[in-house]
Amino acid sequence: MRAVVQRVHSATVAVDEKIVGTIGPGLVVFLGVGRGDREADADFLASKIAGLRIFEDGAGLMNLSIKDSGGEVLAVSQFTLYADCRKGRRPGFSEAALPAEAEKLYDYFCALLHREGLTVAVGRFQAEMRILVDNNGPVTILLDSGKLF
Repeated sequence: MRAVVQRVHSATVAVDEKIVGTIGPGLVVFLGVGRGDREADADFLASKIAGLRIFEDGAGLMNLSIKDSGGEVLAVSQFTLYADCRKGRRPGFSEAALPAEAEKLYDYFCALLHREGLTVAVGRFQAEMRILVDNNGPVTILLDSGKLF
């Protein structure tokens, strides 16, 4: 499972020109589910993201987590995080999980973040989405459960 985590001032996701999710200060998490990923991958990433100390404290140091800062999360499914661009010019996506499997793990991941006490807004699985992100920093972190545990 792969995640691109961005610290933001705010973010909004729309489908068919209708806003389906919006947050104030917090994190946008683009989540890709790969073939063979399981609940343990989601458990690990949700816990890691909830505890990442990437928010500034009173001294301007990155010492606070999303939970400490009271921020929100916008979680968006993004199978293109599994793009394989090693050959040719057209990415291959054979390492991305099949949609039914990916949606189940995406929903499970979002529920885990909610259980961590976080306010979680979501995109719409398999929809064409417009995502507006007002980056803060910018701070962008790449996480891959296969490389972390």
